[in-house]
Amino acid sequence: MSDANSKPGQNAQFQASQLSSPMALPTAGGAAAGSGARPSVIQLVFREKSALYAAYIPAFAEGGLFVPTTRDYKLGEDIYLLLALPEDNQRYPVAGKVAWLTPANASGGRTQGVGVRFPGDEKTRLIRVRIEEILGTAISSSKPTQTL
Repeated sequence: MSDANSKPGQNAQFQASQLSSPMALPTAGGAAAGSGARPSVIQLVFREKSALYAAYIPAFAEGGLFVPTTRDYKLGEDIYLLLALPEDNQRYPVAGKVAWLTPANASGGRTQGVGVRFPGDEKTRLIRVRIEEILGTAISSSKPTQTL
């Protein structure tokens, strides 16, 4: 089931999808607010470096990604991401938390979705380093993104 907004031509090189079957997965610090619920599992596939640039959030100390979604989330809610990066065959699991929300019909034509903050563990630090290697000098570009 596709979870990305379906505006024509938008996010053509970037796909976010909610996995249909619940999985028992580790979380970053347990379930949100003691709800006992499992975190959402979202598969993110970045086919192009430009799509990864548009979604990456270097402003978060541990790094993070913007996830286009129409699903309602709350700040602090756990999200489990399965990342596929451009020109990289490996899948990277990240147990993150919702750190910001972009609502439907946001000003400036921003895409509805959530900003997911990466945890501060060593495994995820290595994923952040890999993302920054892929982005290279583009990370300091002034081109607009879906993030801050």
